[in-house]
Amino acid sequence: MTSVSSIPNFCQGIQYFGSELPDFDRLGKEPAIQADQGAISSVQEPGAIFQTLLAADALRYLTLQVTASKASGHPGGFASIADCIAAFVMLGHKNIVTEVGHHAPGFYSNMFLDRSLEAMGIHTVTEMCKRFREKDGLLGHLSGQIPGLLSPAGPLGQGQHFAMAGAKLHPQVLFPVTIGDGGLGEPYIMSSMGHFHTAYPQMTNFLPILVWNGYSQEHHSMVATQSNAEMINYWQGNGFDQVILVNAKDYDDADQPGEYVDSTRFGWQQRLAFTGAILAAAEQAAASALNGQLTVLIVKQLKGAGVHARGAQSHNLYAHHSLDHEAVVAALKSLALSPAAWALTRTNFERAAGGPASQQAVTEQERPLPEIGPLPLQEFERHHDSQVATTAMGELVAHVGQQDPAFIVSNADGNAASGINNINQALKIIHPTVDDLYFQQPEGQVYEPLSEDACAGLAAGLSLFGARSLWCSYESFAINGLPLWQTVTQAMAELRRPTPAAIALFTAGALEQGRNGWTHQRPEIENYLAAMIRNGNIFPLFPCDANSIQVCYDWALTAKNKGIPIFASKSPLPVRTTLAQTRQALTTGAILLQETPGSKTLVLAVIGDMVLLPVFAAAAQLAEQDIGTRIVSVISPRRLYRPEDVAWQSCQAADGQFLSDSDFEQLFAGDALLGVTGGASGMLEPVMLRSQCRRDCLSWKRGETTASADQLMAVNGLVAETLVSRAIAILD
Repeated sequence: MTSVSSIPNFCQGIQYFGSELPDFDRLGKEPAIQADQGAISSVQEPGAIFQTLLAADALRYLTLQVTASKASGHPGGFASIADCIAAFVMLGHKNIVTEVGHHAPGFYSNMFLDRSLEAMGIHTVTEMCKRFREKDGLLGHLSGQIPGLLSPAGPLGQGQHFAMAGAKLHPQVLFPVTIGDGGLGEPYIMSSMGHFHTAYPQMTNFLPILVWNGYSQEHHSMVATQSNAEMINYWQGNGFDQVILVNAKDYDDADQPGEYVDSTRFGWQQRLAFTGAILAAAEQAAASALNGQLTVLIVKQLKGAGVHARGAQSHNLYAHHSLDHEAVVAALKSLALSPAAWALTRTNFERAAGGPASQQAVTEQERPLPEIGPLPLQEFERHHDSQVATTAMGELVAHVGQQDPAFIVSNADGNAASGINNINQALKIIHPTVDDLYFQQPEGQVYEPLSEDACAGLAAGLSLFGARSLWCSYESFAINGLPLWQTVTQAMAELRRPTPAAIALFTAGALEQGRNGWTHQRPEIENYLAAMIRNGNIFPLFPCDANSIQVCYDWALTAKNKGIPIFASKSPLPVRTTLAQTRQALTTGAILLQETPGSKTLVLAVIGDMVLLPVFAAAAQLAEQDIGTRIVSVISPRRLYRPEDVAWQSCQAADGQFLSDSDFEQLFAGDALLGVTGGASGMLEPVMLRSQCRRDCLSWKRGETTASADQLMAVNGLVAETLVSRAIAILD
């Protein structure tokens, strides 16, 4: 019977304690990590191996108990990699990222053991279980608010972006990233690492760790049938210099069937042998990655090792998997450590890397940014100029890159195609081949993989880790990178530190893509982002001309913890505003462009720049019929919502600026209102919600191949004649 007085305080709530393991009095006498060290002294030292094994079982135990406390969550995947996570911590590496959101309870257990969770008031196992999968607690998947954890993890195929962003910003730091063999089926993982390595061959300090456990969520993984040689060849064929594989099967003395086995079922000496192999492999992989070799560590061990079930059945818990469930009880008892073993593990984890990850991880402090000075804004003359908005913004982007060496611009479809070749000219495309014709060189700042996921991933990852960046995309293709961008911006809303806004420039909207047909005419991204506005920290911006876009980008550069997509055309369009007008519109949400008198007043609430052409033409025709118009350009739709429509108060960098009711009436009150957009109608929602007059909406309907933007607008009813007839109908 364990006396209460001998149980460390942090162990309050642990269901079961075990007896001392063999040789604990010899190998557990002193912590393997000395008080003045941040790591074990040798991977060959028996005490270090023994205590790494204790740590692996402690991680498994906590992962299972915390999930079973809610009969919810995912213990199985992390259980198969717990030995490896323990090894990296014992080696002093705490900047660990994951691609697998289902590993969250294991990562929380890691942060609990090293005391990081104390920063959010979690001191005991009881408190950790109570706050698991609860509001303001430990989310089911990793988020931006958990102390010590570097990045979110939800959709598969994302974690490597954060590891690479960290590697770029911190060349002397190792960023291990666990990748599930189920997630390996995502096409983005290998291609994104391949492009990054080609662009930055010297930055090998990110280390993918393949969790090769044979199963995904509900079945065998699609790489389960590959032989060891085939898996090694796969990574080597994708450019990895060092492929290190540790196979639990090689240490099995329990005669387990199949290619994937559970190390917790080995005899004690073989458990130590396997742990020693993991520890040595982790040290080898870390040294290789930090010394210029692209390296992967593969750990082959059965999914669910040591927990309530094995294989895909270990993936998650169902409602009956409570702490009283027979299989859960049996697993917890088999993993149970003595109070002394818990205390020893806590000491090692706290000392590793010099302290809790909540104090040591690179993302735990705000990253200092180099001064870029005032942007060289150029005010074009109103009504006498037609300018390309994206090109005007490109000049400012070039200035930022020239002042900030860490700044990158990413684009999958090419900056030149978006009217921003001036960015390429100033900052150069990153490529090992020097070619002046294409403005490319190895030391460039323009990152151009042919993958929107890779573009969005590195740019958003850099923003999350504290650097400036810009993701540029054709609006029609951006949807392929948006899930990653959304994950990051949601994390930013919860983040406990300031970080530069994730800025995107979406060009070549549907109206500009007539000849290309519907493949290039997909404005649904605007509805996606319109829904995201309600998160509280998403600010889509629709500058109406080349002056407006400069002010929008200038504002975005100063913003913190926001997601700011800027939509603009690459065609020459009239300059309709001053710089001062857009500065005001970033507060009020909209600009009054033109007002003409008449017997009745139609308000035209317009989102976009090119679509203003038929709107102004319609206003002229309506004036001939004694119908007055007020043309209002909506620059920042988020400002036009009512405060209660948006979850702004729950954002760490709360922005509660909304247009007042009286000011809304000044801009949008009339006899009728017609919302007009060349994109999706969702962005007009705040205007439609608040307007009290008769109203209607004209927006994008579908794509078609046409010879010009005018013809495409006609297909979608976005021409002056249609606007006039609709206006008369709602005014009648």
